[in-house]
Amino acid sequence: MSGPAGPLRPLKTRRGGGPPFWQASEFRIDRPGRYLIALVKDGRGEGGEDIIVPAGPAPEKKGQGVWDTERGWTRRDENLYSAWLEALFQGTDERSSWPSLHEAVDDPERNLLYGHLGLGEDDPEGRDRVEMTPDCADNPFYLRAYFAWKMGLPFGFHECSWGSLDTAPRGLRWWTNESLGGGGGNSARAFARMLPVVKNTVHAGNGRTDFKADASDYYPLPLSRKDLRPGTVFADPYGHTLTIVRWVLQTAKKPGLLLAVDAQPDGTIGIKRFWQGNFLFNTRDVVGEPGFKAFRPIVLEAGRPRLLTNDEIRKSPDYGDYSIEQENMAPAAFYATMEKLINPDPLDAESAFRDLFRALHEQLIVRVESVANGENYAKSHPGTVIPMPVGGSAVFQTTGLWEDYSTPNRDLRLLIAIDTILGFPDKVAANPKAFGIPDKKTPEKVKAELLALQKEWGAELTITYIRSDGKPQVVSLEDIFKRKAAFEMGYNPNDCAEIRWGAPEGSAEMAVCRRRAPAYQAERMKAMRVWFVKRLHPAT
Repeated sequence: MSGPAGPLRPLKTRRGGGPPFWQASEFRIDRPGRYLIALVKDGRGEGGEDIIVPAGPAPEKKGQGVWDTERGWTRRDENLYSAWLEALFQGTDERSSWPSLHEAVDDPERNLLYGHLGLGEDDPEGRDRVEMTPDCADNPFYLRAYFAWKMGLPFGFHECSWGSLDTAPRGLRWWTNESLGGGGGNSARAFARMLPVVKNTVHAGNGRTDFKADASDYYPLPLSRKDLRPGTVFADPYGHTLTIVRWVLQTAKKPGLLLAVDAQPDGTIGIKRFWQGNFLFNTRDVVGEPGFKAFRPIVLEAGRPRLLTNDEIRKSPDYGDYSIEQENMAPAAFYATMEKLINPDPLDAESAFRDLFRALHEQLIVRVESVANGENYAKSHPGTVIPMPVGGSAVFQTTGLWEDYSTPNRDLRLLIAIDTILGFPDKVAANPKAFGIPDKKTPEKVKAELLALQKEWGAELTITYIRSDGKPQVVSLEDIFKRKAAFEMGYNPNDCAEIRWGAPEGSAEMAVCRRRAPAYQAERMKAMRVWFVKRLHPAT
């Protein structure tokens, strides 16, 4: 095993009171080739344990699988998996992104398993470097597969049906690292050959199987701080998937954060915070059962991998965290529960409001790049019209150029984020005690102060996009709020950047627009607009 010469930066944890939570407190090199990870299981730093990952080069693969499975998953392995993910993304925030997953794991300062097999598998210059470019549904599986491969643990995934409004996606054939077959010899090459199979098999339905189904890759978790550990997967109702990587504790001055990593169709991965603008939750008129889930443990029985059933997980002293708490849960209850987990103490209203502005600003900065990608494609392919899918769900979930350059999912989340900010003053005025507002201050006074801050910060925070004439255009958040309705029709990459950023008709900004979507696509978008107005996603 190779690794950094010096100790990794320790993760800071809060000492003192507070609700139970899981967090790794320290990652360091015990001596060359041995990693020592101290795990903290509650806010007082009690109940920790040390896990040592043994060093040594990978033996030649003996079996015909992708890699040889040495043992089944246990809670100890789950703890190390969580610690590995937390270390991989420590110190990151919503501005953090990577062109691909392999560029994240190729950092020896973060990846505790960098070069663990001694095959040059993580060396950017190595002949057997493994490249990983998952999309959102694949990303949790790639992370799990990478860790399982390095540690000699079993890995599996289902072929799944897509499901419908009446029937949840269903797990069909189950593949494992043993059943896929990789031939003998170098396991890095076999692992690289397995990844496209995962990518072509796994889809959004894998994350939304029935909570009670045993033939599934995930099982549902309770909404508690200790159970939503790094590695937990969030499958939203409409096909997006994220993986928790880190909790940031609430302080007297700053709200807490729950951070996750996701992947985009172009293979980029980035950090997202938990809030309504990023984590959509709904249980009505959706396909399957979304929510927070964990990978179903795989054990070895007579040398063969087997998935634990829900009942076995419930009764297991190692796990015991199977729960259907999220089943049919109302969105308001879900978000209220999560807000309490992330911020167990009353929030300072001004700090919380500013944090929402920061989150929206980061969301808009990412959208700048997405729109620019579409503009760059249009400039390099003059006259090309990107085909728009027919049908509501296809507009939100398809493949090809439309998936690469359109932004319907991102813009629906953006609209929900804008609504969250614009509704915040009323939310605080309706429940001032939740934000530590003294009784002597009237709700009207509280609301007026927050609206004044909204105006101030809305003018202060800006984004800059490149117009059709090549010049920069500065747009403030206050402008974005005024253009809210335009984002219901701003996702088509065949439209110019000015239309996609909601430039007012007749303005100098709009005057430089030279490209509009074909009339037939504009008509389809008008028919689709009802979903954006309702802030809902058609069933996918």
